[in-house]
Amino acid sequence: MPIIKKTAKPMQPARTLCLGFLIIIIAGTLLLWLPFSSTCEGSTPFFDCLFTATSATCVTGLVVADTFTNWTIFGQIVIALLIQVGGLGFVTIITFFNIAAGKKLGYRTMANASDGLTESTFQGGRRIFISIMKYSMIIEGVGAVLLSIAFFPKHGGFGIWMGVFTSITAFCNAGFDLCGADSPYSSLTGYCDNPLVLITVALLIIVGGLGFIVWENFLNIRKKHKLSLHTKAVLITSGILIAGGMLFYLAAEWRNPETLGNMSFGEKLLNAFFSSVTARTAGYNSIPIEGMSDFTQLGTCVFMFIGASPASTGGGIKTTTVLVLIMTVVSYIRSKNDVELLKHKIDKLAVYRTLTVTLLSLIAVIICFSVLYFTTPDEISGVRCLFEAVSAFSTTGLSSGVTAIAGTSGRILLIITMYIGRVGPVSLALSMLMNVSKRKNIVVPDGQIIVG
Repeated sequence: MPIIKKTAKPMQPARTLCLGFLIIIIAGTLLLWLPFSSTCEGSTPFFDCLFTATSATCVTGLVVADTFTNWTIFGQIVIALLIQVGGLGFVTIITFFNIAAGKKLGYRTMANASDGLTESTFQGGRRIFISIMKYSMIIEGVGAVLLSIAFFPKHGGFGIWMGVFTSITAFCNAGFDLCGADSPYSSLTGYCDNPLVLITVALLIIVGGLGFIVWENFLNIRKKHKLSLHTKAVLITSGILIAGGMLFYLAAEWRNPETLGNMSFGEKLLNAFFSSVTARTAGYNSIPIEGMSDFTQLGTCVFMFIGASPASTGGGIKTTTVLVLIMTVVSYIRSKNDVELLKHKIDKLAVYRTLTVTLLSLIAVIICFSVLYFTTPDEISGVRCLFEAVSAFSTTGLSSGVTAIAGTSGRILLIITMYIGRVGPVSLALSMLMNVSKRKNIVVPDGQIIVG
């Protein structure tokens, strides 16, 4: 009797993505736990290493130890590599090395890669992954040169490494910095009057946050002679959010002496622009977060929750998700049977995914906020706890100071929330379904229910 070999069932793309990020976090934790990764005597506590590795891989930027003062050059390199892998996406990195090794990309590999880029029908094969890696390195290289010019006069040779590190973290929307060389936990507040630093970092954040699909559209504009609906939606929404955010920070903090109040008119414009850009998942700050009013912090929560665009290095529920939500409401008010966007009908599955992503994201933020609120000291306001929870989920990394004083349970929830925010709540939910059966659609009777 012939022996029939059972073939292993291929892993679902969503599960591959979630497991891949988990493996990278564990590997990064072990590397940071090594004695020569830390500047302190012995090793940094394991839980702090886990928190840092998660924050770096999930391109967040929340820290429990200052990056410059606590980590050696080796530790800083590990963090930079984790950010690079996390920013470009685990599956993108693996696919690139498969291409470099001359391995054939099968259907399953492409499906995994497409899921990692959050675009299930993405076409392009080898070309798109090579383009992502090539142009990422070029953009980060240009950013590193400009930032090194700014940092070199004050920090000498170390300023060059600061430029490289900051360029990587800015492009990947991570928010880690080495400005602890000036003052621990200062982020870019010491450069609030330096246009070269703030504008360079802001442009890196914007380019990284637009998404690889938008890049591909621009690179092939000569062939296609038009921008796709996705690209138009991303550019319009991103432009409105940047301009609107800038006006918001100018209006909210214009007279606040702890933030914009004592700056010149030009510096106010520069810092309001930078705050608007970085609030959507980047995590740097040129004005003190603790000095902002509660109203400004709540407004920042909205920008953080929206985040960057799909298939980008940033987090959040994404710009196009918010746009589809708004157009769903508009279409319903106008008695439209379908959701319309820029004279196009949006597929109902995209609308369902939009609603699912938004609801699951809100649940994740509410759970994290609740734990932080009930485990932090009484003097910490609810606004600051909400700020930290949204920052963790959206992988922004801006901190109101709650992470530094949060207890073990709070930090565990922050770790989980950062992980959920990076892999995506829908991908995580799908990966946890061990047996997804493809049942035939069963016809069921219509039902009536009153809503609203």
